[in-house]
Amino acid sequence: MNELVQRLSQGDHPVEASLKPEKTVTAFKESIDRGYVHIKFTNTKGGTDLGVRLDQEASNLNEADFDHQAGKVHLVGNLTLNYEKVRCIADIDLETLEGKGHLESVEE
Repeated sequence: MNELVQRLSQGDHPVEASLKPEKTVTAFKESIDRGYVHIKFTNTKGGTDLGVRLDQEASNLNEADFDHQAGKVHLVGNLTLNYEKVRCIADIDLETLEGKGHLESVEE
């Protein structure tokens, strides 16, 4: 297993919603609605920015109040990192657009 994938698969790590040009809840909600978000693992060298195709059934937006920028979202999605298929799982607070996340290896 790749060293970065292995490290991010062990325990939870600080993450943030990676949004450009501006980091807003509105932009985050638009990304979620499109089914594709960028999650940045901030405790790696320079940060690791991952594009995640959301699994709508596994993700949970029930605790999110986008209008008041409150609550949390539980996002789950698949991607390939360094030639390895992984699942990204992140819980992000809408007030700060930060939270915790980790990767899981996906068997083919």
